[in-house]
Amino acid sequence: MNAIQNYWQGFLEVLQGIEAFAGDQPLEYSAAVQRTVDLLRARTEPRGKILFIGNGGSAAIAGHFALDYWHAGGMRAMAFNEGESLTCVGNDHGYEQVFAMPIERFADPGDVLVAISSSGNSENIIRGVAAARAADCAVVTLSGFARDNRLKPLGDLNFHVPVRHYGYVEVAHMGILHCVLDTACGALQPTPL
Repeated sequence: MNAIQNYWQGFLEVLQGIEAFAGDQPLEYSAAVQRTVDLLRARTEPRGKILFIGNGGSAAIAGHFALDYWHAGGMRAMAFNEGESLTCVGNDHGYEQVFAMPIERFADPGDVLVAISSSGNSENIIRGVAAARAADCAVVTLSGFARDNRLKPLGDLNFHVPVRHYGYVEVAHMGILHCVLDTACGALQPTPL
């Protein structure tokens, strides 16, 4: 098997090893996806919204899925990853506050925060979760790397990709979020070309 085949074989093994938790209690992956769908639908149908946060590649994932969830999923969603906001809050209050401050301003009780972090140890993500909890929001986390990362036990529902490889973790996070959205929309079967 060559290096490229090894890469994809490794990725398939990573996908099969995704862990899910309700709080800190293990949960079967498909049950976790369905619970996430139910949570998002219950919280967004009246007028609630989903708030997405992430750094770097995870910021791109947050922005991508905020758009997908409102455009394709019909759920109110937004991401806090605009350069102006990040640099303003980071400059004036410190980078660890770049998500907590907007969440404090824009989160309403009953909203859902989706916190994405490959390492699960980003201080600004941890503080964003704390701000969401203070605003009476539900929390869904997506993390990777170490099983004892700080983010993994903080959500109502938690998805963990147990590998130390940014590419695998980021693509797995995108797959999880697409799986949740496609489940919510009833679009799990691809349409043949």
